Amino acid sequence: MVEKRRVVVTGLGTINPTGNSVEESWESIKNSKSGVGLISAFDTTDFKIKVAAEVKDFKPETKLEKKELRHMERFTKLALYAAEEALNDSGLCESDEEFTFNSQLTKADPERVGVIISCGIGGLEGIETQSRRGYEKGYDKVSPFFVPMVISNMAAARVAIYHGLKGMCTCPVTACAGGSNAIGDALNRIRFGYEDVMLCGGTESCISPLGIGGFQNMKALSDTEDPARASIPFDKDRNGFVMGEGSGIIVLEEYEHAKARGAHIYAELVGYGSNCDAYHITSPSPDGAGGAACMRLAIKDAEIEASSIDYINAHGTSTHLNDLYETMAIKSVFGDSAKDLLVSSTKSMTGHLLGGAGGVEAVFSVKALEDGFVPPTVGLQETEPEMDLNYVPGKGIEKELNYVLSNSLGFGGHNACLIFKRV
Repeated sequence: MVEKRRVVVTGLGTINPTGNSVEESWESIKNSKSGVGLISAFDTTDFKIKVAAEVKDFKPETKLEKKELRHMERFTKLALYAAEEALNDSGLCESDEEFTFNSQLTKADPERVGVIISCGIGGLEGIETQSRRGYEKGYDKVSPFFVPMVISNMAAARVAIYHGLKGMCTCPVTACAGGSNAIGDALNRIRFGYEDVMLCGGTESCISPLGIGGFQNMKALSDTEDPARASIPFDKDRNGFVMGEGSGIIVLEEYEHAKARGAHIYAELVGYGSNCDAYHITSPSPDGAGGAACMRLAIKDAEIEASSIDYINAHGTSTHLNDLYETMAIKSVFGDSAKDLLVSSTKSMTGHLLGGAGGVEAVFSVKALEDGFVPPTVGLQETEPEMDLNYVPGKGIEKELNYVLSNSLGFGGHNACLIFKRV
């Protein structure tokens, strides 16, 4: 039997609707500050949906050359920002002050450092723009950079290219489970000796007419015009999720490798579960059976008892079926100890980042362990009778945590669960 190497978190990076860095974002989370607001990315006059969770004051031109910006979609720019912060935080690189995104490894072999960054949809805005150009001006006018701009793997590729990371580089496309799949897959790459360090997580940006239109017509999005009552997971008045955007990237590192260089260790990643409902293209399986099975896989992988989990960062999308079935799944897995669990959804503040969600929520899960703080479910006022867990409504809770479980449950029945341990 192959011995599993220990894997720890040594760097964090995020840009999302609650803040443009880990520090700013986590401060917002601790103060119950939501990033949900009226859509500014385009004119919503002809749309039922008026609300989203956008990244604010994002100025990539301050750190990226103009010629690069012209050939890069927003989801990639967001990932570059988050990855740079995570790398700098890890202490693995030295940065060039004049141009941020070319910092090179000084404390790791680039052949032993990989990148796994999920993106669920890719450059949707670019697809819209170039489709319109082709239709109006002829398809010989479509940009020659169109394909390498919009394909989902380009965020991972750009991060690897800028930093010279030559280990495995890939992009799981598993809808809303993608960010967590990226981190879990990276865990196993290090566990079994393929790499020593992995940058992993997710990114997404599809707050565009086509993106909003598609989810709107599926009736998946909240149609309220009040940002404070739009993303309200587990609330009886919830009526759909709020589209978010951003990126969350963490640096995973083999424990002895991190220890040898004196790295700051945030947490240990000890459990990963991944499976499929094999049920429906959008609906979770009845009673959350698939999600429950996935949580059990992660708990088994972590070699702990279910009762060891102190806090669950829930998938918690603010849709009727997800919140109900996830609650049922948690009760199925944890039994009598479910009543002692703290369960919350940070999507109440970030909206739903689709392929980027698991990455951002991993950052929050690690910070929860580090600070001994359970994030709140902002906006939650009243639940339904069958949803009777402690969802941490309104304000967060100071509490020492030992194990945190993060759930990601995606369209197509893709499920991924991660368990982080305090060190």
